[in-house]
Amino acid sequence: MALYDAVSDLTLEIDSYSLERLEYVVSPEFTRVTTLVRLRGGGEEGIGEDVTYTAEDHPPPDDLPLTGSHRLDSYSQLLGGLELFLAEPQMKASRDYRRWAFESAALDLALRQAGRSLADVVDREPRPVTFVTSRRLVDPPSADQIRRWLDIYPALRFKLDPTSNWTDELVADLAATGAVDSVDLKGQYEGTVVDQPPDPELYRRVTEALPAAWIEDPNVTEETRPILEPHAERITWDAPIHSVADIEAVPWPPRSINIKPSRFGSVRRLFEAYDYCAERSIEPYGGGQWELGPGRGHIQYLASLFHPDTPNDVAPGGYNAPEPRPGLPESPLEPALSPTGFRWAG
Repeated sequence: MALYDAVSDLTLEIDSYSLERLEYVVSPEFTRVTTLVRLRGGGEEGIGEDVTYTAEDHPPPDDLPLTGSHRLDSYSQLLGGLELFLAEPQMKASRDYRRWAFESAALDLALRQAGRSLADVVDREPRPVTFVTSRRLVDPPSADQIRRWLDIYPALRFKLDPTSNWTDELVADLAATGAVDSVDLKGQYEGTVVDQPPDPELYRRVTEALPAAWIEDPNVTEETRPILEPHAERITWDAPIHSVADIEAVPWPPRSINIKPSRFGSVRRLFEAYDYCAERSIEPYGGGQWELGPGRGHIQYLASLFHPDTPNDVAPGGYNAPEPRPGLPESPLEPALSPTGFRWAG
């Protein structure tokens, strides 16, 4: 049975919905803004988080025609026909991010109204979640920034964002820590603060010095293809992946792929991707998007059910801090599922 079939006929009653703005000052240049979506009905509440990156595109409309009786699939079809932005969003991907907020809230509400959990409905046993912490080294880049975390959390694993100012000495120093599971080349981003143009020397440097690390989101050009091709089995993708068709379109058949629920927009497309990966022995891993609310728990929940043992970029929020502090939950995270709904109780 297709995974989506397990949830598509769940019924839900929506009486109202509300929106709540969440903010976190990451740096003087960047304040992260997300919107909490609350769907209410039948004495229950379903929650989702809109992770649209551009603060100017928040909030969603507060007058969408969502009330009434639905099945999860008919509700999803309704959402697909609605305009979820008050003006054209600055980033195309934002349309999927916002839709996922309303879809995940509906999934949570439908499950809570049914008195069941997602794990129960899809018949999956939750397992402890292995995670990495994702970091971009601040200037001047130094492996000491990693070692300070390892001094407190010796078993911590990292996903790092290489930039063109990385030297051979720095990469060798990072490799010597033995703690780098993946590198995100950010080659699929345009017009963002994390853009990293294709840099053949950088690509050669990290692929050769970190031979066991996954290589995420390179920009494949005439100059970089010869460098990347010998490492094709280690190359994974994130930013371009919004559907099964996108997985099929990548330059080399992937052994692993970054599945971020909000990139897929709908529960159907997300669950189709899980089915596709399972059928082809592709090992997905989860990714975060600076969630400030329940969205972080959603990606940890899904990792617990569908890919608990891969290098999931779903670390608890404390790992986003510039400097380490003791007492954070360590990998693997024990499952913390609410008895009903789609919620990570921890």
